[in-house]
Amino acid sequence: MSVPPRAVQLNEANAFLKEHPEVLYVDLLIADMNGVVRGKRIERTSLHKVYEKGINLPASLFALDINGSTVESTGLGLDIGDADRICYPIPDTLSNEPWQKRPTAQLLMTMHELEGEPFFADPREVLRQVVSKFDELGLTICAAFELEFYLIDQENVNGRPQPPRSPISGKRPQSTQVYLIDDLDEYVDCLQDILEGAKEQGIPADAIVKESAPAQFEVNLHHVADPLKACDYAVLLKRLIKNIAYDHEMDTTFMAKPYPGQAGNGLHVHISVLDKDGKNIFTSEDPEQNAALRHAIGGVLETLPASMAFLCPNVNSYRRFGAQFYVPNAPSWGLDNRTVALRVPTGAPDAVRIEHRVAGADANPYLLMAAVLAGVHHGLTNKVEPSTPIEGNAYEQVEQSLPNNLRDALRELDDSEILNKYIDPKYIDIFVACKESELEEFEHSISDLEYNWYLHTV
Repeated sequence: MSVPPRAVQLNEANAFLKEHPEVLYVDLLIADMNGVVRGKRIERTSLHKVYEKGINLPASLFALDINGSTVESTGLGLDIGDADRICYPIPDTLSNEPWQKRPTAQLLMTMHELEGEPFFADPREVLRQVVSKFDELGLTICAAFELEFYLIDQENVNGRPQPPRSPISGKRPQSTQVYLIDDLDEYVDCLQDILEGAKEQGIPADAIVKESAPAQFEVNLHHVADPLKACDYAVLLKRLIKNIAYDHEMDTTFMAKPYPGQAGNGLHVHISVLDKDGKNIFTSEDPEQNAALRHAIGGVLETLPASMAFLCPNVNSYRRFGAQFYVPNAPSWGLDNRTVALRVPTGAPDAVRIEHRVAGADANPYLLMAAVLAGVHHGLTNKVEPSTPIEGNAYEQVEQSLPNNLRDALRELDDSEILNKYIDPKYIDIFVACKESELEEFEHSISDLEYNWYLHTV
């Protein structure tokens, strides 16, 4: 991937600054391994320099754990002198931050080697490498995300979250009430500001629905024929939601399972594949008879166990699973069936697609997409036939077989011959090292429940 011509980039900067003379600062953003946005803030007068020469950030940015500490076993920290790499702007990501009191813009960046080649440990580059395999086949990925989140109170109770009081009624929601319009009305100003902010930033968010837990919502992004751009939108949407909610004196969480006994936060992704003429190769009156669709599904199902560490990258991620919460725990598929891992929505023949329903909202969108597309490509090129589609309740027909904890998921990823063909083994080593470091720290902590059970009873 070559860096876009400087003239093109400078035209983008010039046009934006001319249109927005009020902007004082620009936030330069880059998403780390956990999807956490990091970067620098500059004054507007420095924007041209960023487009011309980029900015320096340490390579260790992609060796950070969930708390922002460098995991030295990755080899990206002290071993290389905590050396810098150079970050360049991603075209068409320069936009205003509508929540800022002082007019501020934002710009997504991606990391490169000093010589100009993309940096292998940038999750966006991990995805680009997988996408390039579709380019070789003359195929284009069309993708869209559905992102779930909770609005939560800014005050926790003993360190635990609670639903925010409604700005309308002053009450805290307690019921599930999936799709309830009245619950949208309770938080209408915040939710509407999210949609309007997305429009201002060019993020194609087209709907918000009430989900199946108190103050839980889902934002649907419109499909785009560029999986990298789809992930850019997902990263920026999370940042937008957090900041708009804070403007309304609320917090948000994308934690996979913030409340015991309530639904977790998912990150579903819809995938279709376009040929060189822009036609959906999954198009079919009878999806079961479409060989390309079957093979794509077969490949994703085969690689699903090894993909779990990317789909569910945290200890808490695995608490989300359970039949009552519509989170699939086995490689399965079906037509218009929300109990399976891969749902094929029924509708217009040219809109046939795969809905991947396993990942949590705590997943890095780039790594999630890379894992899913690796499975699709593997299935298409090896003509992998899937299992029989499930009708009815998949939880009663298929036993749980996907990894149900982070340690097992990391082992599956590390041992996967297929994923190691699509994702640089050096990157898998870095990812596993970071997550094993987090897991070790978690396992050495002592929970309140352990004290309650064992302190005075054994």
